[in-house]
Amino acid sequence: MFVRTTAGAIVGIDAVTVAVEVNVANAGQLGLFLVGLPDNAVKESEQRIRSAFENSGLRMTGKKVVVNLAPADLRKEGAGFDLPIAIGILGASEQLPAEILGDTMLAGELSLDGTVKPVRGILPMVVKAREEGLKRLIVPQDNACEAAVVEGIDVIGVASLSETVAFLRGEVSIAPTRTAPLADFAAAANRYAEDFSDVRGQAAVKRALEIAAAGGHNILMIGPPGSGKTMLARRLPSILPPLTVEEALETTKIHSVAGKIGAHHGLLTERPFRAPHHLTSQVALIGGGQTPQPGEVSLAHNGVLFLDELPEFGRNVLEVLRQPLEERHITVSRARYSVEYPANFTLVAAMNPCPCGYYNHPTHECTCPPGAVHRYLGRISGPLMDRIDLHIEVTPVPIREMASQQAEEPSAAIRERVLRARAIQRKRFQGIDGIHTNAMMNSRMLRDYCATDAAAQTLLERAMERLNLSARAYDRILKVARTIADLAGDAAVGSPHIAEAIAYRSLDRENWGR
Repeated sequence: MFVRTTAGAIVGIDAVTVAVEVNVANAGQLGLFLVGLPDNAVKESEQRIRSAFENSGLRMTGKKVVVNLAPADLRKEGAGFDLPIAIGILGASEQLPAEILGDTMLAGELSLDGTVKPVRGILPMVVKAREEGLKRLIVPQDNACEAAVVEGIDVIGVASLSETVAFLRGEVSIAPTRTAPLADFAAAANRYAEDFSDVRGQAAVKRALEIAAAGGHNILMIGPPGSGKTMLARRLPSILPPLTVEEALETTKIHSVAGKIGAHHGLLTERPFRAPHHLTSQVALIGGGQTPQPGEVSLAHNGVLFLDELPEFGRNVLEVLRQPLEERHITVSRARYSVEYPANFTLVAAMNPCPCGYYNHPTHECTCPPGAVHRYLGRISGPLMDRIDLHIEVTPVPIREMASQQAEEPSAAIRERVLRARAIQRKRFQGIDGIHTNAMMNSRMLRDYCATDAAAQTLLERAMERLNLSARAYDRILKVARTIADLAGDAAVGSPHIAEAIAYRSLDRENWGR
């Protein structure tokens, strides 16, 4: 007897439908034959399925069983095919009514005792199942909340193979899993545990981070140990605009494919904050591997990627950031596959000013030999530095400010200003595909939206000459100045905006660190 069930395979952050075709025949060599380009994990499913059948009181047919995973030219990876293959075998051996499987997608890994274990990539699968017009998706219980965020399809969470069979036979009833409505999602947004009100002093750095959040600019903080760089960076998500439902769905899909969604979590409500260690490899940062998975740049999509101790990262690791910083996505090509992951993030980097950490410190003397500071900064390439719009020096907070009881401005107040600036940019770039913030503007847009008056242009030209700023800093200064003007509610870019933007290009000065 021939039966077809439906499963899903992950390609990038999306899913493709896989038809699990099972044929049970009397003729030919007995046993289970699995075809359709399965990887080792899929091939090993036979032993898991046989053991799960035995421990669930089910019968494994003794006839010839051929299982084909179509399309046959797409490599099938992971243990998520265990459940659909097992159900297909039961249907083909007439232990289940085959007609009930036509409108159902299944996913799940089987334990030897018949327990259904969670798998990664459930959210893209349920999106694909809905697109294909399927009525329901049977998934492990631990994946049910994640899958239920997609409306228009019933999500059935099961704990074991025997429970799945009983449900399909109509012997037990399992209610579809439901999640909180979108109103609850909106209420849960921006509930960050960390707030800018916790940070004493550092008004200049807070201002720079506000500009970065308002215009989508990348920022580098440079200062001695203990000056608050990490504390400030971790609070940047709290002043970014709330995730939209579309952004939350896309971000959750990435984390689902990477297996980062917990058993009781649906849509992500907070913008991601990723802080990989400086010993992180290229593959861990950009994604890929033998079984392709998203890297840190994609896990930070719609959020913040924080690189602490920037010069300590391998130079070859940092150089792979060029494409995602410029194009907002990353393409990983290998001999066996080519996948594309989204990577639209705000880069926040932090570093000490020198190997000992105390160059330019107000009270602590730097012990580095001559030229050490310049060599230390030289670990970061010019092309990468060119993609960082704001450079801000972070100095230690005086003790009197640390002990002050004066209330600091909370993140909510800063976020309101950021939202007003983002609203101006949204109106400005309305109808322009792929451009949402000032940081995304190209050279032609700079001429259209960042025109300066004579005084501002003179100031910019004079700064370029006197401060020995690089020519590539010109566009960055204009973009930052445009954001500063938006925060102030000014239609034109004037001299005060240009002057403040110039102040955020310290590392472009020729004699810095010499």
